[in-house]
Amino acid sequence: MPPIQRLPHFALFALAVLLAPAAIQAQNAPQTAPQAAPRPVQTADDPWLYKGSDLVHDPEWKFGRLPNGVRYAVRKNGVPPGQVSVRVRIDAGSLMEQDSERGFAHLLEHLSFRGSIHVPDGESKRIWQRYGVTFGSDSNATTTFTATTYKLDLPSATSEKLDESLKILSGMMIGPAITPAALTAERPVVLAEQREQPGPQVRLQDAQLDLVFAGQPVAQREPIGTVETLTGATADAVKAFHDRWYRPERATVIVIGDMDPAILEQLVTKHFSAWQGTGAAPATPDFGQPSTGHPVAASIVEPAIPPMVMVTTVRPWTVFADTVIFNQKRMIDLVAIRIINRRLETRARSGGTFLAAGADLTDVARSANMTTVQVLPAGSDWEAALRDVRAVIADAQETPPTQAEIDRELAEIEAAMKQRINTAPVEAGSKIAEDLVEAVDINETVTTPEGSYDIFKGAVEAKFFTPENVLAASKKVFEGVATRALVNIHAPDAKVLTKVTAALSANVAADGNRKFVGDVSFDALPKLGAPGVVALRQTVLPSAQIDQVTYSNGVKLLLRQDQGETGKVYVRVRFGAGLKALPADRQSPAWAGEPALMASGVGTYGQEELDALTGRRQIGMDFSIDDDAFVLSAQTTKDDLADQLKLFATKLAAPGWDPNPVIRARAGVLSGFAGLSSSPDAVVSRDLESLLHSGDPRWGIPPRATVESITPASFRKLWEPLLASGPIEISIFGDMDANVTVDAVAATFGALPPRPAVASAAPPVKFPAHVAKPVVRTHTGKKDQAAAVIAWPTGGGSAGITESRKLEVLAAIFRDRLIDQLRSQAGISYSPNVASQWPVGMPNGGKLLALGMVPPDKTDFFFKLSRDIAADLVAKPIEADELN
Repeated sequence: MPPIQRLPHFALFALAVLLAPAAIQAQNAPQTAPQAAPRPVQTADDPWLYKGSDLVHDPEWKFGRLPNGVRYAVRKNGVPPGQVSVRVRIDAGSLMEQDSERGFAHLLEHLSFRGSIHVPDGESKRIWQRYGVTFGSDSNATTTFTATTYKLDLPSATSEKLDESLKILSGMMIGPAITPAALTAERPVVLAEQREQPGPQVRLQDAQLDLVFAGQPVAQREPIGTVETLTGATADAVKAFHDRWYRPERATVIVIGDMDPAILEQLVTKHFSAWQGTGAAPATPDFGQPSTGHPVAASIVEPAIPPMVMVTTVRPWTVFADTVIFNQKRMIDLVAIRIINRRLETRARSGGTFLAAGADLTDVARSANMTTVQVLPAGSDWEAALRDVRAVIADAQETPPTQAEIDRELAEIEAAMKQRINTAPVEAGSKIAEDLVEAVDINETVTTPEGSYDIFKGAVEAKFFTPENVLAASKKVFEGVATRALVNIHAPDAKVLTKVTAALSANVAADGNRKFVGDVSFDALPKLGAPGVVALRQTVLPSAQIDQVTYSNGVKLLLRQDQGETGKVYVRVRFGAGLKALPADRQSPAWAGEPALMASGVGTYGQEELDALTGRRQIGMDFSIDDDAFVLSAQTTKDDLADQLKLFATKLAAPGWDPNPVIRARAGVLSGFAGLSSSPDAVVSRDLESLLHSGDPRWGIPPRATVESITPASFRKLWEPLLASGPIEISIFGDMDANVTVDAVAATFGALPPRPAVASAAPPVKFPAHVAKPVVRTHTGKKDQAAAVIAWPTGGGSAGITESRKLEVLAAIFRDRLIDQLRSQAGISYSPNVASQWPVGMPNGGKLLALGMVPPDKTDFFFKLSRDIAADLVAKPIEADELN
């Protein structure tokens, strides 16, 4: 139930680099969800979700259980209008597999989508496409260690469409077509999915599982399975797995959307009541408990992954009653972890032995509760980085935090909870459904945003968050059955395990060098000048109620007041000329703009001061680069909008130039640079945009030498004039007062002096000349992996928006045909894609491209197939059924 932990942006980015995309599937406590006043609970008629819990029930949900054991929950929700979201969760994942069945839960998920007792092979996809469902995004499934969840988001839903959809889904659960023919067709797809996994990340995950869960089944139960078991799978064996675990008492059906809940409940009952299990119900396997007597250290040598250390303390996973007091005590742990993480981030920002570090509390696969500390060293000296991180943690365990530190975390938690209350009316039904699935998965409940807030306020009023209690929690969260460490290094070291073991047990001196920023104020930001004057205000798009305001200094504002966006205001500030303003004839420090520009500060405020200024409010500072503008963006509230605008305007008028974010960005990119060659998709990400723009250095990832050469001085030399030049156009949409907003912009951006024009225009974008043979790039990863890309030039510019929409439809049809022939029929690629890219801010440079991960000996097949599909699209009219 605790709110999501917030780490500063760069730390989150760096830790994602460490583990994505193959991290252990952690099961975080769900955000407890939406509305009502407390009432007596734990009654005999409590819904199934709330048995044993005294949390406030969410009255928007209607829970039930069919006579055959199927549990269900239905709810009315109109976000987005017309959509209904369905989730069918089966309490069976890879941990239910026997050794000879590894990968069967996931394989069964694939087979279920092919056909069932209700639809022939491939027909469910076609039916849903006719309903507006996009394969892979609106219809999909996930298999984890403990569950398989089928997902459908049905746009423009009617009772008839939902009736047919639930019929299809129930058939997938009750009687999927597990035939030799279906298995022969789908097995290559699953093997392709396994083959396309990034090798370095998979090896990291395998090492992590083996070490952390030594002696437990989860260590050897990756959901993807093994080549041996998948190749050896028979239809009878997969059906036996289905019959054993796909039973009504193990199913939870969740339906939420823009429809009468009575209809939702009726349709669930209609389609899932006849389901009966086959044979005797099996007992859930013993997932084991963490135990001693296993290695405490492991290492891998993966140059494609940044040097890293992961230290995990494991404890038995226990089912607790999801009660008020349980959640209040867990909040103390959360505050302790937040304080430690903030101190670690402060240390990382100031330079030193580590680029990023953070601690996290998770429950994993009903197998362990654990505290994991992840460290990204600043270079190869992981021992020094781990020592310094342990010193920060040791200080948190020896000396109580100040009440001011605690109050800061509580203020941020409270602000997040209040914002959740404000935005609950516009929370998407699919998100609410996912929250309930997660709660079911970890045997917890959901409550209302108000209920969550009341639990939190009760803990505050009861003085749970004292320095002494947080100190005790800082000790407790690092206690457990065992502590184990995994290290990734870039060169073999015969003594590394000895070093890891020694580093874990070495005494460290507590680092009490805490930096705490107290109260800071927007009033201390540099002054902007006298408010500007509105020169013109007019409605430019009456149908959408969009106004345009022009100020005397040339700043323009697009404005749309929308009360439907309850509690949300979206701010987007476009300035300058974006990619058009960057050097087209040489490499530049532009690549560091996104990770370092906002972190470099505003006026005299650095990152720490900005965190203190904005942390307990809904104020953001995101930065991106568009084709024709640089962009500042944030989601805020009407109460925080004026200060949000002030912060953005001051960033342009008086930017800070702290050197540390630039140094940190350089070190972070270099630490993972080898990973850009480690797989076909990594090489595509690195080189494709540069190739498709004829080597123009504004596109693509810069060479290593460019990254190495950046300095704070060169960064400032590029970005300082870019921040100060070019037009400004602001877009503000959402739940705010239009007139108040016009005045707030006048007082901030309107107060800026007129800005000089962008220095020079960039040359036009050039699509590369036709090549008779494919351009070849190599990677350092698995020898059975390759990627193939083919692209056709299109156009660009806002005048061609209609053409771009047609190209999007064409790309969708092309994509569907490519998936059908390359994946479903040939079985040689798991997720081929076709996309249309149309740069609105440039007159050309657009393209239609097809991409697929395929075996190296199938690249020619991919190119021929893509050209054949393209030729067919040119030669023959598209049939109405396919077009619709």
